Amino acid sequence: MAKRKLQKFAEIGQMPNVIQNFNWENPVLINHQQTEVKLKGKWASAFFNNQQPIVLELACGYGEYAVALGKLQPQLNFIGIDIKGNRIHHGAKLALQQGLGNVGFLRTGISLLPHFFAQNEISEIWIPFPDPYLPNSQARKRLTSPQFLQLYRQFLQPQGRLHLKTDSEPLYQYTLETLEQTSGAAIIAHTNNLYQHVLYQQFPALQIPTRYESLRPSGADTIKYICFTIN
Repeated sequence: MAKRKLQKFAEIGQMPNVIQNFNWENPVLINHQQTEVKLKGKWASAFFNNQQPIVLELACGYGEYAVALGKLQPQLNFIGIDIKGNRIHHGAKLALQQGLGNVGFLRTGISLLPHFFAQNEISEIWIPFPDPYLPNSQARKRLTSPQFLQLYRQFLQPQGRLHLKTDSEPLYQYTLETLEQTSGAAIIAHTNNLYQHVLYQQFPALQIPTRYESLRPSGADTIKYICFTIN
């Protein structure tokens, strides 16, 4: 493992805005003091020291979206979720530098989130540019698959909104079809060209460029967006 990556792992272990889980069989939360902490049901009061609603960014990567959302909406708490500590390091350091006490990060697998969040504890979920897992054989891994939608129901509040941003047409169509077939799901808004849609002008949160968008990948000028609920 590269020396720089090891250094990042060591540094995030000392950051007060990062919580980590190292055990997939018996998940527990470890804070920057290397102490086990129990935050399920009390993230707002025990981690953020407030009573603000909590928003998750799934597969947050380098965390720039969570940081930007936290800066844009100080009345909310944001937690970036990712399994890769060397990436979380970037967002966590940036949040500390900007004094964003409403932004934190959780290093763990998304499938383990029901271990760490209580029923109705999360008010909103962002899924910006997840891996589309294009082979149909990997459809279960898509973060908008029926399996993951059912998982989110365990901690998302009633009427809590989910936001998907992607440049993948197959993932966009798959998600629309999945939501249409999911009992209790409702599509609030969707577009296959976000930059040209009125939603882009109305909601500043949609104007935040992810690291992925900034790299201008193929098709980046036709970003897809879906806002939905899964009651």
